[in-house]
Amino acid sequence: MDVQILTYLIVGLTFALYIGIAIWSRAGSTKEFYVAGGGVHPVVNGMATGADWMSAASYISLAGIVSFVGYDGSVYLMGWTGGYVLLALLMAPYLRKFGKFTVPDFVGDRYYSQTARTVAVVCAIFVSFTYIAGQMRGTGVVFSRFLDVEVETGVYIGMAVVFFYAVLGGMKGITYTQVAQYCVMIFAFMVPAIFLSIMMTGHFFPQIGFGSELLDANGNSSGVYLLDKLDGLSTELGFAEYTEGTKSIIDVFFITGALMFGTAGLPHVIVRFFTVPRVKDARSSAGWALVFIAIMYTTVPALAAFSRVNMIETVNGKDGQGIPHAEAPSWINNWERTGLITWDDKNNDGKMSYEAGPDNEMNIDRDIIVLATPEIANLPAWVIAIVAAGGLAAALSTSAGLLLVISTSVSHDLLKKNLMPDISDKKELMYARTAAAIGVIIAGYFGINPPGFVAAVVAIAFGLAASSLFPAITMGIFSKKMNKEGAIAGMVAGLSFTTIYIIYFKFINPADNLAENWLFGISPEGIGLLGMIINFTVAILVCRMTAPVPQDVKEMVEAIRFPKGAGQAQDH
Repeated sequence: MDVQILTYLIVGLTFALYIGIAIWSRAGSTKEFYVAGGGVHPVVNGMATGADWMSAASYISLAGIVSFVGYDGSVYLMGWTGGYVLLALLMAPYLRKFGKFTVPDFVGDRYYSQTARTVAVVCAIFVSFTYIAGQMRGTGVVFSRFLDVEVETGVYIGMAVVFFYAVLGGMKGITYTQVAQYCVMIFAFMVPAIFLSIMMTGHFFPQIGFGSELLDANGNSSGVYLLDKLDGLSTELGFAEYTEGTKSIIDVFFITGALMFGTAGLPHVIVRFFTVPRVKDARSSAGWALVFIAIMYTTVPALAAFSRVNMIETVNGKDGQGIPHAEAPSWINNWERTGLITWDDKNNDGKMSYEAGPDNEMNIDRDIIVLATPEIANLPAWVIAIVAAGGLAAALSTSAGLLLVISTSVSHDLLKKNLMPDISDKKELMYARTAAAIGVIIAGYFGINPPGFVAAVVAIAFGLAASSLFPAITMGIFSKKMNKEGAIAGMVAGLSFTTIYIIYFKFINPADNLAENWLFGISPEGIGLLGMIINFTVAILVCRMTAPVPQDVKEMVEAIRFPKGAGQAQDH
């Protein structure tokens, strides 16, 4: 059975599973639509959180960026993983104790202001749409290669599937669908990594293979470590050493910080902790999620290194002199048809040449690395097919979580809690589904017209979350003195500064997006941390110049900080 038929079969079966789960777990009330009824088991919620958090950026693009840039790509590993620990320890239990449906719900009630709620809604929607652009592009990349359709058509198919189970099932449907998607995703990611580790180093566990010696043609130790081999290949081709970074220390620090604090401010991850019955369960599910996430994240560097060695040697040949394009392996021809690999024979010798600088003839999209790895290594056809299914599971799981944030922000926070307080539960549910449907359409547009490769787009979303929502949530939990004026001013200042900086360097004048032009040497991917500092600074200054917090709000904060009960999710 060839790869394409297998891919259709396996992807079709996984889609049928997701849709079947959505029908089985259809939400019948706003509580089921928003927080899955508040009764999800901690282990189940941990697995669903892992799938929600490990997006297409983690599955498709993270290993790709580590593979291409080496040490510099570690900022994504450090930032995202550290941010999840911060979220689990610093915020999840307290937000669960508060017992609300959404992040804007918390902000609105904690800061006793509809304006604060509305600003939080804008921040949540802004972050979610930026994030979802990367997921939809990931869906299109997978479909374009493995189902032999245009990227745009792939995005449309992904939209249809997400629309069905997100709009129908809400958080209840999404939770149990994400459990299935995590299982598909982690199996698909680990299988090729284990294959490669055994083939190249003789070790079953990729994490051990990553630090081991490579095998020679006879299956014996070559005496050359994997990373030493990569350093040598990189410098021979004019790239920086794989284990050395090119980014400045300040930029690495700010990117890592933006990703870390952005993770702790992501509304679609935070809302997962509202779905468990008790505060204790929120802590437990956070711990389980970290275990499930660690399985993939400790494997990423190994898979990236294995893939990099294989890719360079199959493009340039074992001798490094290049191979004729006419004799190129099938994986290059397959990906050329999608436009994600291009070859420009600059010296007219008919050979492919992949190197740094103006003489480079191969343009290889870094988002294809994970998806192309089984083909590059000549792994069995079923491995190629399951990797495609895993990529789709990663993109669709996070897309669904983000769409839920968008729909609940509109129906619950903007309409029910602000503009239309008297609407019935049934009507609110209808508005939530309508908002999700509109969100799918807008997300599809961003997927077809993305502002960059997947990991970079997602990094920007994390920066926006760090500069807007994280300070408001943190001060709302840990400071009884922070008032509504301070929180609102901080959110507006942080989000505005970060957005303007990113738009200028990414859209208005991308030619200026060079280190010498950045403020303090901070790239757009890292500017969210500076935006966060501005948010905190403005909030504290404005708070000191305005009216103090009412006594009942101080008592509410005290109750959140020292929880004595479960705090069921409630709509009031």
